[in-house]
Amino acid sequence: MSSEHGWRFDAAAAPHRLLPSVRARSTVSSVLVVGMALALAGGLIFYVLQHALISGLNQAADARLNEVAGQLELLGEGELDDSLKKTQNQRDGQWVQVLKGDSVVSASTYDDDQGPITGLRPGVGEVLREDAGVLKIFDTDRPFLVVTRGVEYKGETDTIIVATFLEWQRRTVVIVLGLLAVAFPLLLIAVGVVVWVMLGRALRPVEEIRARVAHIDERELADRVPVPPTRDEVAALAYTMNEMLDRIQTAQKAQRQFVSDASHELRSPLATLSATLEVVDSDVTGRAWDELRPVLRNETQRMGVLVQNLLLLARADDQGLKIVQVEVDLDDLVMEEVRRLRTSTALEVPVSVTPVRILGDPYKLGQVLRNLVDNAVRYAEHTVALSLTVVGSTALVMVDDDGPGIAPSDRDRVFERFVRLDESRDRASGGAGLGLPIVREVVRGHAGDVAVGVSPYGGARFQVQLPVTVEPLTGEIPLVVPASGGGTGGQPPKG
Repeated sequence: MSSEHGWRFDAAAAPHRLLPSVRARSTVSSVLVVGMALALAGGLIFYVLQHALISGLNQAADARLNEVAGQLELLGEGELDDSLKKTQNQRDGQWVQVLKGDSVVSASTYDDDQGPITGLRPGVGEVLREDAGVLKIFDTDRPFLVVTRGVEYKGETDTIIVATFLEWQRRTVVIVLGLLAVAFPLLLIAVGVVVWVMLGRALRPVEEIRARVAHIDERELADRVPVPPTRDEVAALAYTMNEMLDRIQTAQKAQRQFVSDASHELRSPLATLSATLEVVDSDVTGRAWDELRPVLRNETQRMGVLVQNLLLLARADDQGLKIVQVEVDLDDLVMEEVRRLRTSTALEVPVSVTPVRILGDPYKLGQVLRNLVDNAVRYAEHTVALSLTVVGSTALVMVDDDGPGIAPSDRDRVFERFVRLDESRDRASGGAGLGLPIVREVVRGHAGDVAVGVSPYGGARFQVQLPVTVEPLTGEIPLVVPASGGGTGGQPPKG
């Protein structure tokens, strides 16, 4: 039954529809196809049987013509008449006449008043036939087949007529057609029953799957449809349905976790803002406002960044990131982060940059570099190194630090949302756990990839791979900038 949400199966209304089920339509279709095949087979059997019987009668009549012609020449008309009458009982089903003109001079019957059987008068040596109609076996107006032949006898033309009756052949065909008329409906009924039963068994797992899915809602996503033991399309459907339910359940858990984590992250700045405002309201001197204004500003900025990141990830989940495709000097973005880092921290910042130009979104690529650099600064002790190289048609951006590194078991998990490793549980240093997920979404939006490994400085190395879609400029050479303050000059520490 159709509704505003689309089609919905209504079991109560189904029986009132014409052939409502696949089972019924398939059974009727099978019976119709087999019925048409049987009808064609019956027609073919009738045609072949009739043709065989008529051919046999014609051959017997031709043989009888030759036999009578030989007897006429040997015995003459008078003795031939006696011979035909004597042998009539042995020739049941055939009627012979010998005509001179239109007069019967010899016949196989004792009816002297019987006139000529046919009006055919062939010439000497000519054979003429008078068959029944199209359906020769059922032509009651012409109950026999007539074969005539002209022979010369004493200088005159005699006509030999052999008439073969069709009664026995007609009875044979009627019996065969009667048997087919009884057998074909029984065969159709058997086909219908077998198809109905087999389809019922084949579709029973489908009905079980439908019934189970009908009872699964957002509160029972742990249920799975039964998988039949067969290895057919129905089993493949059940596997696919269970895989789909797994994905839906995973997505639901991720959504609920996302909402829970977002609420938890927003609770902290909101609680800080609320407590600060209460302190300010209770201070009549006004000095608390001057002291707590930086706190309010920092918490507001933190909440704004968090909301912006949440919106970006929500858009990525909903309809994908919209990437602006313009030419971007990736080396310029790297050097901007280097300058920002050297002016805002006391860390040593070795850098090795090869000029690379790609197609992409400069703002989002800058956000990727900023998040990776901020993550490295959060854990670095003395050094954060940046490098940009080209390998084939791929640009490699690497951000290294000399911090504690990331365990192999956590290298995939760090890109999940709101994940903070044990060393970064403090929100003051660990952030909200959205920077690296944003990095992954943006890099994937640029048809690239990001991975975590071990840095030669002893900490973590984040490596971003981006496709180079713009031909490099000729004459460009790598740029190696030493670390600030005369550090390691871009070379990792030895030992």
